[in-house]
Amino acid sequence: MLLRMSTLLLRTLREEPADAEVPSHRLLLRAGYVRRAAPGGYTWLPLGKLVLDRVTAIVRAEMLAVGGQEVSFPALLPREPYDVSNRWTEYGDDIFTLKDRRGSDYLLAPTHEEMFTLLVQEMTTSYRDFPLVLFQVQTKYRDEARPRGGLLRGREFLMKDAYSFTLTDEGLVASYESIRAAYQRTFARLGLSHTIVSAMSGAMGGSASEEFLATAEVGEDTFVGCTSCDYAANTEAVVTPAPPATTTAAPPLEVHDTPDTPTIASLVELANARALGGRTDWTAADTLKNVVVTVHHPGAGHEVLVIGVPGDREVDLKRLDAALAPATATLFDDFAGRPDLVKGYIGPQGSKARYLADPRVAPGTSWLTGANEPGRHAVNVVAGRDFTPDGTIEAAVVLAGDPCPACGAGTLTMRRGIEIGHIFQLGRRYTDAFKVDVLGADGKPVRPTMGSYGIGVSRAVAAIAEQHNDERGLLWPDEVAPADVHIVAAGKDGQVEAALVLAGELVAAGLRVLVDDRPNVSAGVKFTDAELIGIARSVVLGRRLNEGYAEIRDRRTGERNDVPVTDIPGVITASLG
Repeated sequence: MLLRMSTLLLRTLREEPADAEVPSHRLLLRAGYVRRAAPGGYTWLPLGKLVLDRVTAIVRAEMLAVGGQEVSFPALLPREPYDVSNRWTEYGDDIFTLKDRRGSDYLLAPTHEEMFTLLVQEMTTSYRDFPLVLFQVQTKYRDEARPRGGLLRGREFLMKDAYSFTLTDEGLVASYESIRAAYQRTFARLGLSHTIVSAMSGAMGGSASEEFLATAEVGEDTFVGCTSCDYAANTEAVVTPAPPATTTAAPPLEVHDTPDTPTIASLVELANARALGGRTDWTAADTLKNVVVTVHHPGAGHEVLVIGVPGDREVDLKRLDAALAPATATLFDDFAGRPDLVKGYIGPQGSKARYLADPRVAPGTSWLTGANEPGRHAVNVVAGRDFTPDGTIEAAVVLAGDPCPACGAGTLTMRRGIEIGHIFQLGRRYTDAFKVDVLGADGKPVRPTMGSYGIGVSRAVAAIAEQHNDERGLLWPDEVAPADVHIVAAGKDGQVEAALVLAGELVAAGLRVLVDDRPNVSAGVKFTDAELIGIARSVVLGRRLNEGYAEIRDRRTGERNDVPVTDIPGVITASLG
């Protein structure tokens, strides 16, 4: 492959794009890899398409290596299968829907579980057809409310989705582990530093669920790790250890006048000043904060829900949504219409709304909380005695220093990452929905069980750009770079001609070459563009060309060496391994 910059559709930018929010977005725009076409939608320019295709090829190769068979479904799909699985309703506003000229409902597919399941139902008949792994690489669509970060969160994106079909739970685990290992190889080849974390299945359903998170400060996912063991989890999946059971009898509940204390801070200050309950050591963690939300059930209206968390915590709406999926929650604001919910003074005792509590609000724990009367709070409010939650919920924010739920000895540290892959043990949710049965070895019907395995291919390009850049531009790993070597003709005295001759020799040696043969462009601009574009190896034909030498530059190490032009094909080939 030979790309000549004199004819390449490429425009690099000197100024920072005004709408670029994160390094990958900024650099991919500036280096001429993508251009914004619509909110959440990007055009892949020639250099960008080369990188995208390289990433896709690696993903495809690793899936084929574990026995995956590639198919391709349409993106425009009828409503009926999604009604059977109930996901037409569960997805809510997150999907693009439309009607054809006959008034029939369609959607632009966000994922394809239903179609894979129907295909297996139509194409398999007996246990001899299993195990089976099918995958596709295809454009997906989601109506993101707030597209951001360029390729990191868009409305249209390229994704690899795969599904395993086995006849036993043990077979599902085996397929899951095989593809999990394939993902580790894939991301190693892509040069992505990543962490595998426990995750929530959400609207996908299923049991075991893990995310592959590429380490990045701009990542939307917050995850935790333990200081003493190998535990790692998305914050949405962190399980809170409940405190030990309390056996000491607490004094009776007491109600006190606490005017002008609608916040936890003001309540703690007053409680200590007045020695409520005979104490002057109250902290926010001793109080019970009760947060009112409106839960929106897809296709089934909404309800008011009160969440009880220790007062030193906030409710994390992402964790709450994960716990309530497929429902979502928003903060409640119609207190005038609910006089039983006294804003700033809500308590769980006698609650008329459904009440779910943090696991720390365990039976026997005693709290300072609202008395459900304006300007009044209660002390010695004991869970299990004065109120009984309708259940527990993981909705409180996770904090650095929290105890590890796995080993109990370590504490949690917080990091951020970009979700680049997600794997699920789906089980039989979809085969149950479509009543998929095949003939077993004993002649009886068997229902297959499924695994689901996704990789955000276009998002992976952005994640690589986030991890592989410096102050001068991008710096692609060799396996995904748009070319193996970038030749720069620095001057005019026959250097462009010599660059093209050298490029032809490198192409003949099996290398992919980008050559800057642009006339009337200064050497400084060419060098700046080369660093911005980010190919690790460059060859500069400059002042020593008349002596038979060119300069090889290593973008990663900064090393520069003058090498005889005749030796360059061998040197570059050797450096690529």
